[in-house]
Amino acid sequence: MRKARRSGRVTLAEVAREADVSAITVSRALRDPEQVSKATMERIDAAVRKLGYAPDMAARALASRHTNVIGVLIPSVTNNVFSDVLRGIYDALDGTRYHLQLGNTRYSVLEEENLLRIFLSQRPAGLIVSGIDQSPATRAILENANCPVVQIMETGPDPVDMMVGFSHREGAKAAVAHLAEAGYRRIAFLGARMDPRTQRRLQGYQDALKQYGLGEDADLIVTTPRSSSVTLGGWLFGELVSRRPDVDAVFCNNDDIALGVLFEAQRRNIAVPHALGVCGFNDLEMMASACPSLTSLRTHRERMGREGIDMLIRAIEDDRPEERVVDLGFEVMRRESSTGPAR
Repeated sequence: MRKARRSGRVTLAEVAREADVSAITVSRALRDPEQVSKATMERIDAAVRKLGYAPDMAARALASRHTNVIGVLIPSVTNNVFSDVLRGIYDALDGTRYHLQLGNTRYSVLEEENLLRIFLSQRPAGLIVSGIDQSPATRAILENANCPVVQIMETGPDPVDMMVGFSHREGAKAAVAHLAEAGYRRIAFLGARMDPRTQRRLQGYQDALKQYGLGEDADLIVTTPRSSSVTLGGWLFGELVSRRPDVDAVFCNNDDIALGVLFEAQRRNIAVPHALGVCGFNDLEMMASACPSLTSLRTHRERMGREGIDMLIRAIEDDRPEERVVDLGFEVMRRESSTGPAR
């Protein structure tokens, strides 16, 4: 005979009776396990598992003004760049009393605003948001949030609260400068999605061309609002070659596009690097494994996640970092795809 389903939620008092401790001890143990002995914690854990107890986070938030949840908003859960950031976040949270609540904005300003309102209604301990391009409404919400906030993935002159990342514009400028110094002269830009971070990479590309006196040719800039992919990279390169068959280098706004360029160049029997230099952005694992290996701008994504959490927890626990903006910089990883044109 099937057991009747219990009605109502298991209470803290029931867990306390099962573990033979006070309700206050259970509450303290669940909030901060280090405050109780190991033996007591084991009894409470056993009682929680046996009874299927789930803490009422809303009630806890009302009682303490905050939960022990950290809200994280990122624009994609499938993009490898953000997967690396999340790895760093989870590593930094491991062993702490904080838990993560993840929101995927899907590059939508409106979705970011909606998710932020939901998160703040649940009284998080702190918030991590991606980038510096929040809408005015979202910016106002963050500035009035009753918890610490860290913006990650980028640095800028006006942080909401704290910030850890790097300059996309300066990173792109350094990458294109490397191509120019290697001897390439007709350097193209290929970009997908064209979100604000990609727009700043385009600006960095333009800065480098100006610095090296190469001039800017509109035919050497090929962009699309479509989502990035390796296949799209090949298509963009095909468009570029149809306009400017004399192109001798390509700076791509990410590594997917760069890999697509390499494959399409090989299909067309265009020799990389002697007839075509190729450089990506982010330096995902595949770049070093490609044949030839692909030059890319290395960004410290896992470290951004770890340091973002570290800054946030310090602020939550009244040890706010003196340095509000942390610039992790970048590194041009010079590989076979950009050793220079044929002499």
